[in-house]
Amino acid sequence: MKRMILSAWTIGTDCYEQVYDIVRRYGTKAAVIGGKTALSKGYGPLCDALKGTDMELTEPIWFGGEASYENVDMLMAKPEVQNADMIFAFGGGRALDTCKCAADKMNKPIFTFPTLSSNCAPSTSISIMYYPDGSARDNCYLKRCPEHTFINSAIVADSPADYFWAGIGDALAKEYETEFCSRVPRAQKKVTHTPLLGVQIAPCITETLINNGETAYNQVKNKTPGLEMEEVAQSVIITTGLCSNLTAGAMRTPPYYYNSSLAHAFYYGTTVCKGAEKHLHGEVVALGLLVMLTFDKQFETRDKLIDFYQTIDLPICMDDIELDLNDVDKLIDKASTFIEWGIAPCTVPYEIRKEAFKQAIIDTDKVGKRRK
Repeated sequence: MKRMILSAWTIGTDCYEQVYDIVRRYGTKAAVIGGKTALSKGYGPLCDALKGTDMELTEPIWFGGEASYENVDMLMAKPEVQNADMIFAFGGGRALDTCKCAADKMNKPIFTFPTLSSNCAPSTSISIMYYPDGSARDNCYLKRCPEHTFINSAIVADSPADYFWAGIGDALAKEYETEFCSRVPRAQKKVTHTPLLGVQIAPCITETLINNGETAYNQVKNKTPGLEMEEVAQSVIITTGLCSNLTAGAMRTPPYYYNSSLAHAFYYGTTVCKGAEKHLHGEVVALGLLVMLTFDKQFETRDKLIDFYQTIDLPICMDDIELDLNDVDKLIDKASTFIEWGIAPCTVPYEIRKEAFKQAIIDTDKVGKRRK
């Protein structure tokens, strides 16, 4: 038997008005967990929307500051979390991934309330986990994705614009990474229905971001929600998440993994590099995508993306993320420990050699500096 549960979502400045009707079948007690800033932005509006209902919310609970198993254990030990019927998770990727992991281990339904449009964590069945020092650890594969994602576009529009900008960079990688990963098995007609669906919807993400990204980014910089901002937010949070849920079958039989590849491996590698490690996930993934396209000799596609990158100032060379080229060997050693490098079946179309990837990083840096 096969089962696939996909993300549901509500978006709008008034989307919290829909919360009660959607969650009431799961119980009446919710543990509210998230980042400190996210909780300060979303907790009050949610309480206002739930006035007059029988829904009981805990006081805001901080997730601990890092998406670590240590913080998952901390949350699971809290009586108010143990006694809750469900979890309401607020914040960005690391807060939501921590809450998702805890909910999965406790077999509790989880509803996500992203306060940023920075990645697809609100809707995916994967948690990206880190060590307490912030270095990348592993992927935690969950039994299912969140029940529902509530995207309050007024709160997202009021978020730091850099996170929205980085979200565009992160989501842009999806089309090219899924194509790269699935290239050989697709040619062999071995990609089955579910992951093939994910691969096929990935180009929708790129089209939306290229068409609306610059205007949407300006709307967030001006703290003004608009149609373009909502289109981009749905692409970053929902469409990318749908693609992830459909293409990440590393724990299925037989296994497959077409969800992400060398752009994300590049990011994981930078988490151990001084300077680069402090830059935003999607910001680094965007540069990693240029490296991957260089490595794969897709030079025309890379150069067209650089054209778009320059309209919103996404990084195009290593100086933009403070990556010292002397740290590249350390970056690659870390990157090569992740599934995205090609250590699982059907994740890359050919062998990833460290020397060739290092040269792709150097060549990308040269191209980016010439375009400055």
